[in-house]
Amino acid sequence: MGLTKQYLRYVASAVFGVIGSQKANIAYVTLRGGEKGRYIAAAACEHVFIWDVRKGEKVMILEGQKHEVTFLRPSPDGVSIAVGYEDGAVRIFSLLNGESNVSFNGHKSAVSIICYDELGARLVTGSKDTDVIVWDIINECGLYRLRGHKGLITQALFLKDKNLLVTSSKDSFVKWWDLDTQHCFKTIVGHRSEVQFWRHLVAPSCVGDGAAGPGEPLLTGSADSELRAWDITYLQEVKAEGEPEEKRGKIELVEDEDEGDQEGEADEGPEERILSCKKVGSILREARDRVVSLAADARTGVIACHGNDSILEVFRVLPEAEVQQKMKKKEKRARKKAARAQEETGEDAGELTVKRTLKDEITRLTHIKASAKIRWAECLSCPGGELKVALLLQNNTIETYSLKAASTTPTSNKTARLTLGGHRTDVRTLAFSSDNLAVLSASGDTIKVWNRATLQVIRTMACEYALCSLFVPGDRQIILGTKSGKLQIFELASGSLLETVDAHDGALWSLCLAPDQRGLVTGSADKTVKFWEFELIKDGEMSHKRLTVKHKRTLQLEEDVLCVKFSPDHRLLAVSLLDCTVKLFYTDTLKFFLSLYGHKLPVLCLDICHDSTLIATGSADRNVKIWGLDFGDCHRSMFAHDDSVMFLQFLPKTHLFFTAGKDKKIKQWDADKFEHIQTLEGHHREVWCLAVSPSGDHLVSASHDKSLRLWERTREPVILEEEREMEREAEFEESMSKGDIPVVPGEAPGEAAPAGKKTIETVKAAERIMEALELFKDENRKMEEHKYVCEAAGKQLPPPNPNPILVAFGNISPSRYVLDVIRKVRSSELEVSLLVLPFSYVPELLKLFNGYIQQGLEVELVCRCLFFLLRIHFGQISSNQMLLTVMDQLRTNTVAQVRQIRDVMGFNSAALQFLQREIESREEVTFFAEATGKLKERKRRRTKRERVVLTIA
Repeated sequence: MGLTKQYLRYVASAVFGVIGSQKANIAYVTLRGGEKGRYIAAAACEHVFIWDVRKGEKVMILEGQKHEVTFLRPSPDGVSIAVGYEDGAVRIFSLLNGESNVSFNGHKSAVSIICYDELGARLVTGSKDTDVIVWDIINECGLYRLRGHKGLITQALFLKDKNLLVTSSKDSFVKWWDLDTQHCFKTIVGHRSEVQFWRHLVAPSCVGDGAAGPGEPLLTGSADSELRAWDITYLQEVKAEGEPEEKRGKIELVEDEDEGDQEGEADEGPEERILSCKKVGSILREARDRVVSLAADARTGVIACHGNDSILEVFRVLPEAEVQQKMKKKEKRARKKAARAQEETGEDAGELTVKRTLKDEITRLTHIKASAKIRWAECLSCPGGELKVALLLQNNTIETYSLKAASTTPTSNKTARLTLGGHRTDVRTLAFSSDNLAVLSASGDTIKVWNRATLQVIRTMACEYALCSLFVPGDRQIILGTKSGKLQIFELASGSLLETVDAHDGALWSLCLAPDQRGLVTGSADKTVKFWEFELIKDGEMSHKRLTVKHKRTLQLEEDVLCVKFSPDHRLLAVSLLDCTVKLFYTDTLKFFLSLYGHKLPVLCLDICHDSTLIATGSADRNVKIWGLDFGDCHRSMFAHDDSVMFLQFLPKTHLFFTAGKDKKIKQWDADKFEHIQTLEGHHREVWCLAVSPSGDHLVSASHDKSLRLWERTREPVILEEEREMEREAEFEESMSKGDIPVVPGEAPGEAAPAGKKTIETVKAAERIMEALELFKDENRKMEEHKYVCEAAGKQLPPPNPNPILVAFGNISPSRYVLDVIRKVRSSELEVSLLVLPFSYVPELLKLFNGYIQQGLEVELVCRCLFFLLRIHFGQISSNQMLLTVMDQLRTNTVAQVRQIRDVMGFNSAALQFLQREIESREEVTFFAEATGKLKERKRRRTKRERVVLTIA
């Protein structure tokens, strides 16, 4: 038997180079003992980075799995943060240790909005699948799903002190939901176009943390330059207090005089229920395009909004005292104007009435000009009346500003700018140093050199639009090929540009170092291949010499050159042309040797193996072809990617090679056996380039998602059959997640539906419950048979051996094992797992539940499962005569146990209150007040001391 070829697995090591992903928002967070407004959470592909904006450092990473983050929302207490992902999952991370213990899975597609209620006990999520789901965080389960929108959900807000929810969508509607009855009772239809194409459509003017209160207008942004204001009046309160409806609310707003159109009452029908929502005016923005995001701060009453540009407009809701003062001045001016008119005409103007408009309540503060287009804005009020504004820009940058919101003419000051950890534009070329320690990445404006071990930036240098790069032997200089056809030589020690050489008249697409390391070859769109040699020349009057390149030869071709590569033995030169062919020339004489044709589209990348026997080519036709260099015969053509193959490179001293494509994947291949070894998935956009370290132990890749990813070779072998099986399982899980939402039997589809969805985890949980019930039945059958045999023999025989699973769990009883299996099911997946469970297992489960409740085991969990099973199988259970006795016992035992638990909780609560009163009377101090006061005083002193230190510095 021959030796089996062993492949070693490559795994993801780190993600770097991305500061803030463009698909998600940013949010201010507070870490333990940290200063307010100092830390910002930003999505970084599938992870969440916590940035210290003062130091410009990454202080925490909340690690995701494989799907991209689409929304973030910190909890009201600041202890945790909810993160929504592209697959519809929501995970809650603790900001104390960075771990995630709670996860919800109910949406079919990307989560577009997350919002907490005022207490942080409930969570509402909206998605691209047009559904809104309300989750119970304490019980870690889904409450219900609300259907009614026909577009992406852009915002969802719990109303303050009311069990109501307001949601908005791209379908141009704003809906009001009664969460007690789980139905939509009002729809705002006053928008002429889609209500904000993205997120954060509806935002309260005076309330933070996503809660809107009575008497306060809601602001909506759409595709025009208007911010519409809607006044909310609760009708139930009107009837209770006996006040006329038109006098309810904190302020009386009327339409602006210049409002030429009336947009309706925002109701579906003439009859209003629960509340009245009427349009009272609008604020005109300076920008004319759509509202991208809208942020509000509760304490300062600041509203910030922006369009698809670099201007953030800041408005302020004036306090009632300032509004009254403003109205007095307005009345005074009106009286003077009326008196002047009366003197001129001599006629009495009658009773003077001054109307209060929205412009009297909301004033324009200032605008903030960012350095690039704004993707998201976040506001936070800090002590001293300071307002901090964080902006996520579309060029992979986060900027922070501060201003005094209470000032009449506030000016914004830029306080920080996070740019060092990433490129502003896509990285188009990568290179490894010869010692495997440094990684070069170059984009449209900058070059960055990274330390591979720490992933920190060593050097940042400005350059032209880079297309290719390499380290000069010795790793002291780097050479760049640019889009304008120039060669740029940089020195790493000083980070300076040594020389710019006008090498070509067109884009310089490819560079290749000569095997003897004495020069390089360049290929360009000007249809030439040029050979260069390294030289050391004196730099002016300086004594030391610097590196330069000297042109030696030129190879003129008939088509644009896309890629050039030397064979390792320096015998041949491979040139990829725009006519879809690869031509081979002798290096010494430049005579034509072979032409490789067969690709249907141009070859974008190629490489030659270490022994100069094989050449692999990757094309825009999505195929990879392997050719022999002896006769130019095509050994194999493989369909490699679902889109263009952008990069190809052999591993050193092997016939294994990696390809990267626009389908977001990196794949490893065997050029001898023509087999696909493994797929490296992680990037969320097109992969532009790839670099393999000289040792072959590391890979680094760059993508359109602004991220750089490092991959490491492990000692774990790759078994191809297992890889194919894992790929099939992944496809099955993906198809499972796209299945229909589970339907409760007997319930007609309507606005409300179950929150969870059927996933591979819920199916596995149901299978574990069924296996446990089967084990329970088998053990019971064995005990019955043993009892029968003992009775027949007339003596006591030794009991049968227990199941090995029960022995592994500590010789527990079969019924206790079933309870342990149910208890280990994730709380958010419990209902869907029981819904998947066939009814044939339900009778046995109900009998077990009766025993658990009698013994007082996990009463809350058992009651939750019991009530859900009764709800979904009511007809079959009630018609089953065998279950009547069990149900009667369950009714009695459940009520008794629940009453007993409630009594214990009430007794404990009363005892704690008694102890509190005893301690307060004995210590003569209010409970907890002393510690809180000391903590606030300590924080105030520390802040004052830090400010003094910063002033001195």
